[in-house]
Amino acid sequence: MNVEVKGVHYDVSHATREYIDKKIHRVDFAKDLIVDLLFTLTRERKGYKVECNVNFRWGSSAHVRVGTFELFKAIDLLFDKLDSKIHKEKGKIQEHSA
Repeated sequence: MNVEVKGVHYDVSHATREYIDKKIHRVDFAKDLIVDLLFTLTRERKGYKVECNVNFRWGSSAHVRVGTFELFKAIDLLFDKLDSKIHKEKGKIQEHSA
């Protein structure tokens, strides 16, 4: 699983990168199903926007976006949505192959 973190109008600090790496353990149950996780952290006037593109092994992809005033809160909310999205995609594949 490849993980890429980039910032737009924001320099990704070591602490931010470590926080994301710590949160990635929430999706370890699907690490063999995911090819890429691409995170984009954008600083805006009204806070932060955190986005993630997930590319799955079977060719589909998913896009999740969250925006809040605090960066770490946005990352937490993003991983909540990402966890739900991965469970949903995994369920579709298991249902289809059954």
